[in-house]
Amino acid sequence: MNIAFVAAGTDAAQEALTRFTERYGNVPLEQAEVLVCLGGDGFMLETLLQIIGRNIPVFGMNYGTVGFLMNHPEEDQLPQRLAYAQHTEIAPLHMWARTTAGEMHEGVGFNDVFLYRETRQTVHIGIEVDGRVRMPRLTCDGVILATPAGSTAYNRSAHGPIIPLGAELLSLTPISPFQPRHWRGALLPADVTVRFTLADTKKRPASAVAGPEEIRDVEEVIVRLDQEKKVTLLFDPDHSLSERIIAEQFAE
Repeated sequence: MNIAFVAAGTDAAQEALTRFTERYGNVPLEQAEVLVCLGGDGFMLETLLQIIGRNIPVFGMNYGTVGFLMNHPEEDQLPQRLAYAQHTEIAPLHMWARTTAGEMHEGVGFNDVFLYRETRQTVHIGIEVDGRVRMPRLTCDGVILATPAGSTAYNRSAHGPIIPLGAELLSLTPISPFQPRHWRGALLPADVTVRFTLADTKKRPASAVAGPEEIRDVEEVIVRLDQEKKVTLLFDPDHSLSERIIAEQFAE
């Protein structure tokens, strides 16, 4: 099996890269049948953005902190682990953002797209789903639109629901909502298009984030799931992403 390795810049990941390369070789990405990613969840998400369109599965090993998207960092019998790994496809959210200056920007995020206030003032956000106004004004610190894979990350810290893989849903979760005070978000079909509009932007500026892209002073943000940019993650049979998403709902 032709294996390519990439590693985060930490000492632990770089030392592991040296050991894996000496033991299994390290082919160029263009010749690889599988890509092994050594690092944490953040580095995995960066790697996934870089390999969109390459049609190469990615097997992560945790040399970071949480490692929700990663497997255990065992170095023995790697070819056997790759041969028996379970495949999980995930698609990212595609964001189009227009700033108050009229500039258009795009971004892609596998976990989520979120908007947040830039100053001490709350932001006023209008929410449309498939062209229909669902909330004329949400007064809050921000809002998160999360995929199932990203529902255990920022979305969960904002008290959003955890979504099992395969549920074909997105989670729309407010960040510190002030009005409507008791609104806790919504579950949306995965194929919807969500449009956020920002009001009173001079007094209440907001930024939008998708993956590594952070766009300041946005006025309008449109988001939808991009099924054409799917990537394949590999997991050990006893350590699947679906199992971890279920287990996370029972964690203390």
